Amino acid sequence: MRSSNRQQALPHLDAILALDAQLRGDNGPSCEMHLYLTDYQSLYVAHVGEITSDNMLDDEPDMVPDFYRTRNLNCDCWFPLWDIRRVVSANMLDVIEELKKLRNTRYHDRPVSIYGGMVELPLIVTRSDDARYFDADIRRQVTGDRFWVEFDAERVGSGVIERELRDNLIGDAAWRGLDPVARGFVATAERIFRDYRTELGFDLSAVVVNFAKAFEVQTNLILRQALANVPTQQRLANVDGETVDVAAGRLWSLGQLSLIINGEHTINTVLRRTLRNGDWFATSLPPILRELAELRNPAAHSGRVSREVVTRLRNQMLGVGTSSAIVELGMVRPTASR
Repeated sequence: MRSSNRQQALPHLDAILALDAQLRGDNGPSCEMHLYLTDYQSLYVAHVGEITSDNMLDDEPDMVPDFYRTRNLNCDCWFPLWDIRRVVSANMLDVIEELKKLRNTRYHDRPVSIYGGMVELPLIVTRSDDARYFDADIRRQVTGDRFWVEFDAERVGSGVIERELRDNLIGDAAWRGLDPVARGFVATAERIFRDYRTELGFDLSAVVVNFAKAFEVQTNLILRQALANVPTQQRLANVDGETVDVAAGRLWSLGQLSLIINGEHTINTVLRRTLRNGDWFATSLPPILRELAELRNPAAHSGRVSREVVTRLRNQMLGVGTSSAIVELGMVRPTASR
C-alpha cells in the first residue's frame, strides 16, 4: 500500500513483479513462495498464488477486503493468496528470531531486523532452510483439510501460554526448534490442563490428543528433513506390509513412526548420523510415540483417559519433576542447521 507521502514510484517494483515468473512454470510453481506479514507482535506467513500490478479492485472486486475501498488505498502491487498461517502469536521476541531467518536481498543479504533495514517495503527476502508452511499432506492431517487461516482463527489466546512455556519450562533453543504447529498443540494441551485440572468432572483427554498431534507433526517433519538427501534405497521401510519410501509424500501415524524409526536398521543408523540429538530420536522417541498412540486412540474416540495418566503424561512432556520429552524433541534437527 503506497503511503500518501510517497510520490515517486516504488524503486524495486520490477524486481517484485518478476518473481511471478517462478509461480508460472509449465510444471507449476518452482517453489513455495511466501509473503510475511507482521505487526511486530505476531507473525503470519501467506502462500502466494500470484504477483501482479493489475488493480484487483477492478479485476477481482469480490476477493478484495472492503477496507481497501473504504480507505481509498493505492497499491503498487497485489498478492493473491492461497492461504495464511500464524507463525508467532503475541510475542515480539519470537518474531525477531523468526525474521532473522530471512535475508534481505536489497540490503546485502543481511538478516531482516525490525530495528533497521525496513525500507523499500515489501522486502524481497530469501531463506536457506527451504521451509515449507503449506504442505498439503500436513494441512490435511492437522486441520482436516481446512485452510490454515480457519484453523488458526479457532486457536486464539495461545500467545501468553506459549511465552510462559518458552521462558519458564522449555527454553529458547528447544522451543524455536519446534514447528509453529507443534508449538500450538503443546500450548493448547497445557492451557486445557491448567484451566481444568481442579475440575474433577472434566475430561482431560484433549490434553493427550494435543500432545500426540504435536509429536506426530514434529516427528514427521524431522524424518523428512533427515532423509531428504539420503539415497532412496536407504529410505525404504516395510509399513503395514508394504515397502515404501518413508520420506516421500504421505505422513505417518504415531504407531507407524515408531516402527519406522526403531524397526528399520538402515533408517535408524541414518537418523543417528544426520541429526543433532539423533541418538535420543532413534532410541528414546519410539516408545514415547507408541505410548502416545495407545493413549490417543481412546481419547480421540470418546473414551476417557484417567486424570492420573494425563497428569503423568503432561509432566513427562514438559519436564515437571523429570526430564522433558518436548525439550529433547525440540533439540533434534539436521546437523547442517547447527
